[in-house]
This record gives sequence, structure tokens and C-alpha cells, in this order.
Amino acid sequence: MPVTAAAVIPSSSLDLFDDEVLRDPYEAHSTLREMGPAVYLHRHGVWALTRYEDVKAALKDTDTFSSVDGVALTDQANQRILAGTVLASDGMAHARLRRPLSHQLNPRAIQKLAGWIEEHAEKLVTAHVRAGRFDAVALARKLVADVVMELMGLPESTRDQLIEAAEHTFNCFGPDNPRHRHSAPAAAGVIEFLHTEVTRKTVRPGTWMDALYQAADAGRITEADVVPLMSAYVAAGMDTTIFAISTAMLLLARHPQQWRNLRAGSVSAQAVFHETLRLESPVQGFGRRVTRATRIGNTKIKAGEQVWLLYGAANRDPRKWGPSADEFSPARPDAEDQLALGAGPHLCAGNHLAALETRSLLTALTRHCTRLEVDGHPQPMLNNTLRGYTSIPLRATPCHPQTPTPHPPAPAA
Repeated sequence: MPVTAAAVIPSSSLDLFDDEVLRDPYEAHSTLREMGPAVYLHRHGVWALTRYEDVKAALKDTDTFSSVDGVALTDQANQRILAGTVLASDGMAHARLRRPLSHQLNPRAIQKLAGWIEEHAEKLVTAHVRAGRFDAVALARKLVADVVMELMGLPESTRDQLIEAAEHTFNCFGPDNPRHRHSAPAAAGVIEFLHTEVTRKTVRPGTWMDALYQAADAGRITEADVVPLMSAYVAAGMDTTIFAISTAMLLLARHPQQWRNLRAGSVSAQAVFHETLRLESPVQGFGRRVTRATRIGNTKIKAGEQVWLLYGAANRDPRKWGPSADEFSPARPDAEDQLALGAGPHLCAGNHLAALETRSLLTALTRHCTRLEVDGHPQPMLNNTLRGYTSIPLRATPCHPQTPTPHPPAPAA
């Protein structure tokens, strides 16, 4: 009997986590998108979802596409590292873990931090631009780490470990490859270190960590949830925001007209933030476990199988973004539809803070320099899940000296 077209299962031997693919994944993403809405990756035993509407629908349907035992591509990560965490839970369990910091992370509370964050961004940009040449990653890391450490109320001894932890943690979401095997013990070591360093006695009163301990005292979460919750928020919110901000600076340096548009006010820093996330998603993908038989297009996926939601591919899908999908265009009207921050119940809890940090730094840059240029070779960081750079050398042409606009002091966290 001849095989009909409908019976053919789209499949590929592509190694999505090969070094060359990670350096420039978009040709591979395009190939997978055109093969079908769901393509089986033999090397990883997972279905790749690459089209915008399919990824968005899966993110919103947590009953069918569950984070429980499904975020990472190995049993070790799902069952030993992530089990029971906010990233790997759904429904009431997920809501219970998100609730303790929901007040601190809502838009109104984040807006109250604007004056302090803008003032800090102003100081950092002034110092970096004065030198004429600076590293965009180092600038972004300084701002984001300072903000997170202050708001969380964490002891300074944990700063370097927390920055390092994100890279290792996100490597663990990928397949059992050399990056995963290198990072797994390091990620476990960081968690052990944090359990030692982060205690009721070492966190500052009135901070976000203090709020987590208060939630444990009230029985809303357990004491054992506190450090994993903190680690998840910091790991998810620190490196991803650093990559978003530094990549935005790189894109503006590579597109002088867009930099001029930002300085002139014809596009906003908020628009640059969303377009950067769309074009260069800091988190390229996450997994989900299918709880019941379902169809993606004409492809049937069985209960228990796993899908890999490729945010990076979905955010460049021409079906959604048209022929300019691969172009940096902050003025596009629907950039905020990007999926780099997730969607549905697992929408990034820190998205308002990340947007504020990015707006603050980019706006400060427009006040202090007339021109941004790439001044060397940006160094990509190869990671199983993250996309970003370890170094982006830039040259800035400073504006004439001017008096910065004063900002109010930092509010209580």
C-alpha cells in the first residue's frame, strides 16, 4: 500500500544543540518551520514546535502541555533538579509558588522602583560612556545584578555565584551533551552554596527574600521552597535580562538609523526591548510533556511524549511577522506579541522589571552619546537554552556635558 502524504511524519536528524547551530540557529529554525508544525528530532527524542501560533497555543494550554516532568530534556534535570519548582509545576501548585512575590512584581509595584533604577542606570552609563569604549555585557550585568541583589536582599557573598548559576542551570535544560554534563554538578554546587549562605539571618528585612520567609511562616509555602524559589527567580531574571539589554545595544550599534530613531523619540525604548526579545530571544526554547493525545496540524503526538517549544523560531515565523521577520524593526506594531517571555500561566513573572531596567539603560544611553558602534568582535556564549554574548565591545561618541535629570531616592523594596 502506498504511503499517503498525510501518513508521513515530519522528522529530522538535526542536532539542535550543536555548536554551529547554537552560533546561528535561524537557518535550522527556518528549515524545521517549513517541514511542518511539529517535527520529530531523532537525536533528542522530542517534537520541535517552531511556528508562532502552535507555540503560543501550547504555552497557554497547560492541561495538555505540562511543565511537570517536561521542561528539560533529561530525566536527571526534570526529576532531580526541577521537580516541584515554580518552573516545573502547573495549576494550583504553580500558583502557590508564584503568589508570595506577586505583589512585589506587579506593574504598579515595579513602577515605584522607576526613579531609583533610572538614577542608577544614569550613573552607570555616565561612567561607561566617559571612557569612550565599553563592554555592553559588563554594563548590563552591573545594572541587573545591582538591582536584583538590592531587591532580593541577598548577601553580597552570593553575587558571583548567582551570575554563574544561570548559565549552568540553563545548560541543564538541554540534552545529555558535554555542556549539560559539565554544568550539572556546578548547578548542584551553587544550590548547595546558596542553602548555606542564604538564611533568615543573612537576608535584609523588608526585601523580597524576607517576603518569601514570611510566606513560609504563614504556611503559604514551605521553608524548603524558599531558596529554590529565589534561585528560580534570579536565574530566570538575571542572565535573560542581561542578554536582552546587551543585545539591544548591539542591535542599535549595528543599525545606526534605529539608534537615531531612538534618540529622536520616533521609536521608544520599550519598543526596542520587545523587538530585541523577538529577534534574539534570550531563552531559545523550553520543553513540555504532553498529558493526552493531541494533534499539531496533521501530526498526532501521543500522551507522554515531549515537545520542545522553540521561542527563537516562533518569534521569526513569517506567518506571524511577514517578510521582515528576520529584520530588526522596533517600529513594527506587534513586537509586543513576541513569545520570549512565555505566555499563559508561565509568563515571565519578572517581565515588568526587565522592561524597566532595559528602558532605563537605553534611555540613559540616548542622553549621553550620539553614536554607538561595534568596536571589536562580540563573543557569543554557547548554551543549551540561552542565547546571548559574554562580551560586546562598543564605542560611544559622548554628547556634550550636561546635567543629568535628578531622580527620587530608591523606594523600599
